[in-house]
Amino acid sequence: MLQPVMHILKHKNIILASGSPRRKELIENIGLKVTLCPSKFEENLVPSDFNSFSEFVEETALQKALEVERRLTQEGRAPDMVIAADTMVTLDGQMFGKPQDQQEAFDMLSSLSGKGHTVYTGVVIKTNKDVVKFTENTKVFFGKIDEEQIKAYIATGEPMDKAGGYGIQGVGGTFVERVEGDYFTVVGFPLYRTTSILYNMFKNIENKLT
Repeated sequence: MLQPVMHILKHKNIILASGSPRRKELIENIGLKVTLCPSKFEENLVPSDFNSFSEFVEETALQKALEVERRLTQEGRAPDMVIAADTMVTLDGQMFGKPQDQQEAFDMLSSLSGKGHTVYTGVVIKTNKDVVKFTENTKVFFGKIDEEQIKAYIATGEPMDKAGGYGIQGVGGTFVERVEGDYFTVVGFPLYRTTSILYNMFKNIENKLT
């Protein structure tokens, strides 16, 4: 709930380092006005270089934020705040990003069928003074899905730009038997934690002004 600090936030130039309309919609639903600016970061980090899935998604999100901030500053459009996020699906110690082709999407969904997996979303909030990083993870349980269902789902095109090959907010949600944790983490933007951090950041500013 950002209403007590919205009089400060509404004057900020906030950039969402993403091309995701679903992330933009989520953040605008909490009252923030943001501008989408997809990051050009190559997302070429090596998972094995990190000690945990959390570190990996946080570092990827940080690099997205830094690239956007640097580019906009060079263009004379320095933002007040950049928010970036990165989502990864994991199963049995293996990371599933966005599938490269339909076969990979099929393999991912086949692996997830009838099992529980964990979704990690790392978020970075960067201002000219602060960098806040955090990760939320949520357990998602798929029911059993057969080959015909998987192929029909892939034919919709939905899996191809989603981590793990599915979108819980779309047709892919029909595969989900239950969720343990923050649903919005699976969508790609953990609202509760993000809102709490923003509130505390700008509440402190408000207290200094009064």
